[in-house]
Amino acid sequence: MHPPDKTPHDMRTAFRREFASPEVWITRTVVVGAAAVAGLVVVGFTWLAEHALGLFLDLASVGWWLPLLWTPLLCGAIVWVTRRFARGAGGSGIPQVMAALDPALSGGRRPLLVSLKLSLAKIGLTSAGLLGGLSLGREGPSVQIAAGVMLTARRWLPRGSGVSAHSLLVAGGAAGIAAAFNTPLAGVMFAIEELSRTPEQRNSGLIVSGIVLAGLIAVSVYGNGTHFGVIHPGPIGLALVGPGLLVTLVTGLAGGLFARLLLASLRGTSPDAPSRWRQRYPVRFAVGCGLAVAVIGAVTGGATYGSGNEATRALLDSNGHVPVGFALFKFIATWVTAWSGVPAGIFAPSLSIGAALGHDVAWLTNYPYAPAVIALGMVGFLAAATQAPLTAFIIVMEMVDGHGMVLSLMACAVIASTVSRVLSPPLYSALAMIQLPPRRAYPASRRADDAGASQP
Repeated sequence: MHPPDKTPHDMRTAFRREFASPEVWITRTVVVGAAAVAGLVVVGFTWLAEHALGLFLDLASVGWWLPLLWTPLLCGAIVWVTRRFARGAGGSGIPQVMAALDPALSGGRRPLLVSLKLSLAKIGLTSAGLLGGLSLGREGPSVQIAAGVMLTARRWLPRGSGVSAHSLLVAGGAAGIAAAFNTPLAGVMFAIEELSRTPEQRNSGLIVSGIVLAGLIAVSVYGNGTHFGVIHPGPIGLALVGPGLLVTLVTGLAGGLFARLLLASLRGTSPDAPSRWRQRYPVRFAVGCGLAVAVIGAVTGGATYGSGNEATRALLDSNGHVPVGFALFKFIATWVTAWSGVPAGIFAPSLSIGAALGHDVAWLTNYPYAPAVIALGMVGFLAAATQAPLTAFIIVMEMVDGHGMVLSLMACAVIASTVSRVLSPPLYSALAMIQLPPRRAYPASRRADDAGASQP
């Protein structure tokens, strides 16, 4: 323990350090400017992704059979391009950022996981996935995209700025969440809960400012409205306890199973035939996955195509309609999309799966205020799939303006995440370990010493 600092505070020195140093102002300008650029890039990515999905839906409206040809071919092409030119752009993007933050990773390997080149590749490949109607989200990719933009700014920082690559990656990843969901507070919580491990105290305020600024960029473009509108949950009382507990348990189990399936599929270590086929013929396997997604889309009348945002809005609106079994079909379509190897996030599909489960529970229990149970389903499944309960709670609260359900949403997120941990380890942390080089083995005596030292 360090002795307390008894040096008197010199106001003149503090003023010069904070306001009179050109290096300090350059640092602030670079970090804030990079955050603004990252926010604008994510906004542009959002526009491109939504228009790509719109073009696919126009194609699917011409004939239900066209996606059966288009989606498999494009899925195979995306995987071929990813594996040939941008391997680090595959998957969600969040595991890559988490791996890049690991102290065991040498600086020379970091550009293989996060860079401006990979950010540009991620934008094009994820948008192409939505152009093919694949069941994926853009929020996870936004984390890697914004982190790549922020990390590029390091070259313009003055020496001794105190802003490390770790800080820029945390700020960029969190800025991606803030701008993608139009939820600045969720970006800050994501940085604390998922990304930050050793935050530098001196620059923490500057980093948080950059995260919030990226979110405000999205707010200024899309307006201050919530992503899914304002829900009307009805009275929050004892009548909600039964349906709320049921949807919490259901989404906790379903989200844990979803995470377990993703880990088993993406690790590629299972001895089953599909995993061997994926490893040996990745492009052909992707074509098969694309065909499966197209068949599911055709069976559901196109409801499972894309991110699922329209289905979520329809469920929250109470006047919309989704096909029977939508939750199961969307679950399978999202899993198969991720398994194919295309760049794909799971945040938005997870929200739509959770919304459908909440809708089903409200119908089964005959609860008259379905939007409340749907919101709980959204936060429960997202928290269980990601095992990031605080981030999930804040995202859903900000996206549906559910401030009247703060305690209910928080309790649902924590319980569902706890249930999920019984079924699966944390998804993103486990996937990040795949990106890292093997840990150096220690002698048995060293491991025993380390284990003893870790005991309280």
